Amino acid sequence: MDKKNKLFLTLGFFFVTNALIAEFIGVKIFSLESTFGYQPVRWNILGFELSFELTAGVILWPVVFIMTDLINEYYGKKGVRRLSYLTVIMLVYAFAMAFMAIGTTPAEWWVNSKAGSGLQNFDIAYTQVFGQGLGIIIGSLIAFIIGQIIDAFIFQKLKKKTGSNKVWLRATGSTLVSQLIDSFVVLYIAFGVWGNWPMKQILAICIMNYIYKVTMAFVLIPVLYLVHGIIDRYLGKELSTTMIAEATEI
Repeated sequence: MDKKNKLFLTLGFFFVTNALIAEFIGVKIFSLESTFGYQPVRWNILGFELSFELTAGVILWPVVFIMTDLINEYYGKKGVRRLSYLTVIMLVYAFAMAFMAIGTTPAEWWVNSKAGSGLQNFDIAYTQVFGQGLGIIIGSLIAFIIGQIIDAFIFQKLKKKTGSNKVWLRATGSTLVSQLIDSFVVLYIAFGVWGNWPMKQILAICIMNYIYKVTMAFVLIPVLYLVHGIIDRYLGKELSTTMIAEATEI
């Protein structure tokens, strides 16, 4: 297998794996400020007092952002779309298997096996963790595929204008637009269509999520350049230049 295909498989494995893990760990909501030992900000947005209370999935989504930009850089929109569709298929499959597992009848001894740790019914806990709401699942899948397609489109548009320079501009620019749409779509479907939340509340939470994603997009610029440099050294200058040029035309 040549370097071009090895790199695609490596980036693809990281992309799909991180997306899968992010979906399943995302059932936990954590306080970003408290995690780092600070008091919640409690900003008043559209009449709602909000802090950075985020799904645990955001821990891994920055990795997906970087993988998306790198795949776009070397393999173009076609490469991003291919992996995005594959990821959605794998997510649907994973959720189907999770619901199948939830539907099985638990062994009687297993249900109370964690009672000593204060967990009276292990099966209920298992169901709550792996059985995410249908609205959240559908919303996240639709938002993911829309966000990835938009990200790839904007990335390539900016790349044609900037050439091989300003990787940070096309990476952050595409993320800023795609994640604004992604954040709104998943919240609207999960809590607007399925949960009947008022639009003002959805927009308020969307703003908090978007502020976090924008911040992370800029924080990760050095990481993007670091990985970009490692890939260039692995491919060699000639192959790297050729792949980036070809990716712009795809």
